[in-house]
Amino acid sequence: MARLENKVTVITGAASGIGRASASLFAREGAVVVLADLKREAGEAAAAEIVAAGGRAEFVVTDVSSETDVRSLVDGAVERHGRLDVLYNNAGGATSKDGKVTEMPLDEFWRTMSVDLFGTFLGCRFAIPHMQRGGGGSIINTTSIRALTGTAGADAYSAAKGGVLTLTRSLAMQWHVAKIRVNAIGPGVVATDRVKAMLKPDDPLVKKSLMGVLEPDDIAYMALYLASDESRRITGAILPAESGASAF
Repeated sequence: MARLENKVTVITGAASGIGRASASLFAREGAVVVLADLKREAGEAAAAEIVAAGGRAEFVVTDVSSETDVRSLVDGAVERHGRLDVLYNNAGGATSKDGKVTEMPLDEFWRTMSVDLFGTFLGCRFAIPHMQRGGGGSIINTTSIRALTGTAGADAYSAAKGGVLTLTRSLAMQWHVAKIRVNAIGPGVVATDRVKAMLKPDDPLVKKSLMGVLEPDDIAYMALYLASDESRRITGAILPAESGASAF
């Protein structure tokens, strides 16, 4: 049997990068995948690609910083498919405007908090009641090596991802009684198109990546483990996926 046979899964930020790789992998493992993203054309293409390969997928345009959008995303998935088994809060990311706390534009700080931290909060807020009624589920959040070790030059992103890390542990403590597992993945440098466009050749995180820069599939397989019943007794875990970089 496939590892996610018939599990209803919502993945945010699924139009590209890690989210797209995860949606494709989850579908190959038998999941019903609801892809969410702001990028309609890319999201619809990702869902169509999964369907063409024999998987079950649909796309929903979603701004994860919007309470209305996230509620509609989660409630709609349950209405159409009967339940929610897995929520993967993958959407997020820094921009080139991030930087030192003394220099970055304030609107960049709030943009990052709205997408990375508040977006994760909203996903959990609306998914948990459905999972509770359904007898349990798995929530996978995305933190970062920047929250695990502290790195200079991306203070808004580091703060937001630190919040995601702590929120993950807090929710795990509260919702284990409902058989809801809440875990997080802490990626290092992942070679998505967005990251490659921003990355500087001398980035210290690249030099610290002992096994080389990661690919989106590397994170997708870790998410698959957390989504599957193989991790049925894992909760509150922050799993580094950073090619050894946090060892420094």
